[in-house]
Amino acid sequence: MSAFLQSGKPPLILASESTARVRLLEAAGLVFIVEPAGLDEATMRLAISSEDGLDPQDVAEVLARAKAEAVSDIASAAWVIGADQVLTLDGAILSKPDSMEEARVQLLDLSGKTHILHSAVALASKGEASWAHIETAHLTMRKLTPQYIGRYLAAAGEEVLGCVGAYQVEALGIQLFEKIEGDFFTVLGLPLLPLLDALRREGVIEG
Repeated sequence: MSAFLQSGKPPLILASESTARVRLLEAAGLVFIVEPAGLDEATMRLAISSEDGLDPQDVAEVLARAKAEAVSDIASAAWVIGADQVLTLDGAILSKPDSMEEARVQLLDLSGKTHILHSAVALASKGEASWAHIETAHLTMRKLTPQYIGRYLAAAGEEVLGCVGAYQVEALGIQLFEKIEGDFFTVLGLPLLPLLDALRREGVIEG
């Protein structure tokens, strides 16, 4: 299926270990290598978030560009996709929970409220990001009881620790929501349609 998309084209790398992003690109028929950037994302996110004048969407874009450029520095002949996602609740940026207890606390905070996901994607070659795009989605959780949250976490397992907000909307986490406003790909952390358009413009995939 993918031969006509990339035959004779430059190689493509995804600078992310995200299972959701890998599946989205595979489903779109792309052939690519997964090569994580190896950055200390937690430290970078904390440093960038503390800078004056940077909105949450700017934080997501800076991190997406940094990931793409870090891998592109090593694989200069390839096009590298970097992506990042920032979740905000009442203007505050949330981080991935470190434990199931932290996941429980996050879900209690998100319960019955609308939070915002800013998803950024960037393309880099020869060590420099030449394109980036940001999409935003608004997600409203149902009012959840502590008992329900406990049962949800037991069923979902520790995979939720890899997700800000302690949920995966492509899995059991969809049960937590009352309303989602925004592109499904954006919610999963990869604004796919703008990315595919950029890849076609750069000649990485067939137009």
